[in-house]
Amino acid sequence: MTMAFFNPILLENAVRAALDEDLGDAGDITTMATIPADMQASAVMAARKGGVVCGLPLAEAAFRLIDPKLSFEPLVQEGAHVPAKTPVARIKGNARAILTAERVALNYACRLSGIATMTAEFVALVAHTNAKICCTRKTTPNLRAFEKYAVRCGGAMNHRFGLDDAVLIKDNHIAVAGGIRAALRAAKAAAGHLVKVEIEVDTLDQLREVIAEGADFVLLDNMSVEQMREAVAMAKGHVKLEASGGINRGSVKEIAETGVDLISSGALTHSAPILDLGLDIEIG
Repeated sequence: MTMAFFNPILLENAVRAALDEDLGDAGDITTMATIPADMQASAVMAARKGGVVCGLPLAEAAFRLIDPKLSFEPLVQEGAHVPAKTPVARIKGNARAILTAERVALNYACRLSGIATMTAEFVALVAHTNAKICCTRKTTPNLRAFEKYAVRCGGAMNHRFGLDDAVLIKDNHIAVAGGIRAALRAAKAAAGHLVKVEIEVDTLDQLREVIAEGADFVLLDNMSVEQMREAVAMAKGHVKLEASGGINRGSVKEIAETGVDLISSGALTHSAPILDLGLDIEIG
């Protein structure tokens, strides 16, 4: 996995905005006051804890936007699982530039590595089944593309990126549209032939109605494990099933074993703790 997953302009614009936020109007007054302008330095970015490394290209962009002459050497691949105390990148060049870009670079790498690490844990828990882990739209505003990239670095799949790339009929859509059949018929009439249609159900009776009407995917919202097993038996050969709602480390294995096709978890992006990465100046 590389950052070629992105439009490079998106990456640079996002990092530039983060640097603008941090630098403010006056720039890094601490570094400018304490470090000579021509001083050179070498620093190592290292994992304080074990986990999956993700976001190094964003970190590199932060350093290079401050000073294009800085050398940024990745020491591990994106998506690599590393033990604690592993060096993941080395930066060399102007000391002021390194210190000024440090926090933005680390913020991106810590956040995305945390998501990738939590995702990898979920993926490992269901590896003995055919279920695939995927993310949701419960992402940090303006960081969705990067957070979904981190989910892929962790070995999972992406759900839709936004409101414009797939139809997902939720309970409120059903209520306003006048029921499951009305919502499905309207969606299928409006959607292009390449657009998938998914609908959320809360009960097995609703699932029966969807099967009769037809859809590409059905989202089983907050169903019990017993209900999911029944749903799998009912839907086989008709629609693909996605389990969602309150998915966590303690429940994901049992849910996968029901036979559902997909398991979506908002926790991967809204609740993943960071992976602690630090930057250490090399002395001597």
